[in-house]
Amino acid sequence: MKAAIILCAMLALSECMVRIPLNKVKTAREKLEEQGLWEEYSMKYPYRPFAKFSSYAVGNEQMTNDADLAYFGVVSIGTPPQSFRVIFDTGSSNLWVPSTYCSSAACNNHKKFNPSQSSTFRNTGKSLQIQYGTGSMTGLLGYDTVAVGGIQVPNQIFGLSQTEAPFMANMQADGILGLAYPRLAASGAQPVFTNMVQQGLVQDYFSVYLSRNSASGSEVTFGGYDPNHYTGSITWIPLSSETYWQISVDSVTVNGQVVACNGGCQAIVDTGTSLIAGPSNDISSINNAVGGNYVQCGNIGNMPDITFNINGHAFTLPASAYVRQSNYYGCSTGFSGGGDSLWILGDVFIREYYTIFNMGQNYVGLATAV
Repeated sequence: MKAAIILCAMLALSECMVRIPLNKVKTAREKLEEQGLWEEYSMKYPYRPFAKFSSYAVGNEQMTNDADLAYFGVVSIGTPPQSFRVIFDTGSSNLWVPSTYCSSAACNNHKKFNPSQSSTFRNTGKSLQIQYGTGSMTGLLGYDTVAVGGIQVPNQIFGLSQTEAPFMANMQADGILGLAYPRLAASGAQPVFTNMVQQGLVQDYFSVYLSRNSASGSEVTFGGYDPNHYTGSITWIPLSSETYWQISVDSVTVNGQVVACNGGCQAIVDTGTSLIAGPSNDISSINNAVGGNYVQCGNIGNMPDITFNINGHAFTLPASAYVRQSNYYGCSTGFSGGGDSLWILGDVFIREYYTIFNMGQNYVGLATAV
């Protein structure tokens, strides 16, 4: 067989097919399956970054870093396309933008989608209401072509806002594109990424890189990931729930001592939240361990690391990552307390760890960001 393969390289393809009995050559997968190793292998090495010979597309969407507080990119909706800036939010599942039906202050200082100017728009007659941590929006649902990251997604359901909460008037972005699971979607609306996968446009995972200190380069990659954005290996963490991108955290430690999440806790990996949030008592404990919520800017180099222990692996944040520096308010930690027992690993965490969101196998992959 080895001689036949060498000969094949010197012959035309038609001759090659005659000389090598391909039906007798087992694939790598077949060999691994015979040894009972395929499941383990596919979980350990589930992806090829930007596979050159794949029939799937890879969509790179550049995002603007808004003062390390939010990350947004541009999508277009309709025919001809109308462009909007949207926050790519793994903590929600709906796409919505302001519309000409809305007269809220938040709509009046943002771009509005005009359905009468799109030849491909279809109204569903259904209403939409979404509650976020800082307010809500209401509107109606329609279908149209959505373009994101160079990928055209026909027949995408989305929200056209009729009212928006006051805080949205201060957003640089016009709307939100949710990237969580379909079960979290309001009004049963199919999320954009789920629609991409079901239409066979991309593979069933996407990745997120968030830049630091308002720098450029942030991106979300649909159907691929970029090794240039991380160093070392990827740690794969199974989801504990498939609504949010929810995982189990073992503990939070400072200098080897547990300061929060004692005995384990649940957390979601959320690109739409600026800080790391958790129960008030736990957040107070973390802040006390590092010297308080507000700290001396000149002391950042002396402050301890904070480690999130997840699935047997340590994910450490240095003080330079978890302390926010402001010309107006001085320096404060990026930890926020709340009443919910569900932790939120927001942008403070994701900036340090390049994240792959695997909807096919229900895993999150984390690797040290560069």
